Amino acid sequence: MFQPYVTIADYATDEFVERKSRFIGHIMPVKTEEEALGFLAKIRAENREARHNVFAYILRDSGIKRMSDDGEPQGTGGVPVLEVLEREGLTDVCVVVTRYFGGILLGTGGLVRAYSHGAKIAVDAARKMHMNPCTVLTMQFGYDWYGKIGYILPQYNAQTLESDFGAEVSMKIMMTSDKVPAFLKDVQELSAAQVVPRIVEEVCADLE
Repeated sequence: MFQPYVTIADYATDEFVERKSRFIGHIMPVKTEEEALGFLAKIRAENREARHNVFAYILRDSGIKRMSDDGEPQGTGGVPVLEVLEREGLTDVCVVVTRYFGGILLGTGGLVRAYSHGAKIAVDAARKMHMNPCTVLTMQFGYDWYGKIGYILPQYNAQTLESDFGAEVSMKIMMTSDKVPAFLKDVQELSAAQVVPRIVEEVCADLE
């Protein structure tokens, strides 16, 4: 059974300036360490003049968590970035906070706050995806049942994946797996067992 988790939909970025240093937070969904390191290499290549590219990533399948201060004093960059990801409950993500040094030293506390903020604004700029165990089902039924079936689907927050209106109605739907037993019972009672949804597969999807 899939376990629920939270990740992000796509790349996002935001930035701020702290005492003349420019901090740019970047976040990217990644599945493997190779993807995380590839993203880091891309950000470094795009910011060759930057003094530091502090990063952290968390991977769900492998359980890997990595971070780097990238030349900043130990514990002032990678740790606060990683802590933001953990507080937000995110996995399968990589965050890089790029710093263009402005000539003014921020001190240990200032660096921790700045890198934490850089990670947080990147997270806030991204669209979160709440991935939950879901079930895909198919149904075929006559048009006389379409109104009644269509009426109960929103009650289960069911997502219609496919629909075909031929000799009879064919639908492929998806809902969170915890709702399936009640849905099957509802359809059976509603249709006097004439409509029988069939389970196609179990997936993990951004659905609640």
